Amino acid sequence: MGEGPAGEGRQITDSSGRVVALPEKVNRVICSGAGCLRLLTYLGGHDRIVAVDSIEVHGSPIDARPYAIANPQFRSYPLFGEFRGKDNPELIAGLRPQPQVIFKIFAGQGKDLDRLQTKTGIPVIGMEYGNLTYGREHLKHTLRLMAGVMGLERRAEEVIAYFDALEQDLRQRTRDAPEVERPSCYIAGLGQSGPHGIQSTEPSFAPFVFTHAKNAAAPLAAKSPVSHATVAKEQIVFWDPEVIFMDVSTLCLTAGADALEQLRRDPAYRTLSAVRENRVYGLFPYSSYNQNFEAIFANAYYVGKVLYPERFVDTDPMAKAEEIAVFLNGRPAFAELNRQFEGLAFSRIAVR
Repeated sequence: MGEGPAGEGRQITDSSGRVVALPEKVNRVICSGAGCLRLLTYLGGHDRIVAVDSIEVHGSPIDARPYAIANPQFRSYPLFGEFRGKDNPELIAGLRPQPQVIFKIFAGQGKDLDRLQTKTGIPVIGMEYGNLTYGREHLKHTLRLMAGVMGLERRAEEVIAYFDALEQDLRQRTRDAPEVERPSCYIAGLGQSGPHGIQSTEPSFAPFVFTHAKNAAAPLAAKSPVSHATVAKEQIVFWDPEVIFMDVSTLCLTAGADALEQLRRDPAYRTLSAVRENRVYGLFPYSSYNQNFEAIFANAYYVGKVLYPERFVDTDPMAKAEEIAVFLNGRPAFAELNRQFEGLAFSRIAVR
């Protein structure tokens, strides 16, 4: 970030390589795209928004966003467009007060950002969302970019350090776990732009990575990182995981299509070791309008508690989850979130 000539504010370079001119002080913003407002909430800058997209007002079929549960005031803001980055330049132009900056999580080209900036006359900053494993540097860069615009650099470093400390704690607790203590695991029904059934999984699933768990699907990412995969039923049966963790967002599917009903009804899945030995456990939704980083870390502590109980004897996973929620979002969220899923997160799930 560099200073411009006197009286002309400053310039930043966004994640797409565009140089964007900004006011010297930014007090009013909007957040466009999946997960954008979540990151601003982590930074404590969410009180500077002047409008929201439609998901904040109307919710979604899987409204499992801890940042929104912790901040119900988002529902009362005016709209600037539809969710998933479908901005309405006319609505933006009519906002009072006007935003000084538009933060935008983007998946397209810089020209899309330029088009929105031209139509609104408001600086648009393009950012990548990143993730907690192979996309960690993108996440850090975006947090620092947003913070630099808002003058929240100290908080960004606190959030980044907090993420690093959580990962380090998880890794240190489990790094010397002997092979015999590490059963093969599978994450089933992983949410990805909506709920999915048992075949939806992630080869780079962070809770498994951080706890040195054996992810049955990990070989799918042997050549390059993969954030999501849909695997054949035959492959799951071949892997025969000893422990299945189930993303409870799968329960939002129509009757019979969710991972739990598939495990209960499909004769092939009923032969799985995890099903026969009653080792199926619920996890909080991994993704709802992009990845829930607070839920991912919370899930990692529960995974650790299930796989290595003696290494997490001092940890109450739900209390840890709420601690993470408070640090990132300002108040607890997971007990309320779990009520939406009949308390199945962080519990053993009866299948047979």
